[in-house]
Amino acid sequence: MTTFNKREDAFERQFAHDEELRFKAAARRNRMLGLWAAEKLGKSGDAADAYAREVVVSDLEEPGEEDVFRKIRGDFDAGGVQQSDHQIRRTMDELMAKAMQEIRDGK
Repeated sequence: MTTFNKREDAFERQFAHDEELRFKAAARRNRMLGLWAAEKLGKSGDAADAYAREVVVSDLEEPGEEDVFRKIRGDFDAGGVQQSDHQIRRTMDELMAKAMQEIRDGK
């Protein structure tokens, strides 16, 4: 195996690792986001957990995070929760950073 092939294999392994990390972090972020939104919607206990699962599943509708944003935005609008698009997106970003850090820390 040449040095070039070894470097290529290393890059491929790193890419696969990074993608797995992003996938796990997105799922964790979506659960935390669901719990945050559930609290805003007045849900607690089992209802909050069920809502968080709905948010996680909503991310499977299409690539990217717009499907998650639309779910939260729609539920907030229907529930009369006053949160701007910017506030929702900021919370999504903050929770993604938190999820990535927790995964890196082995939590």
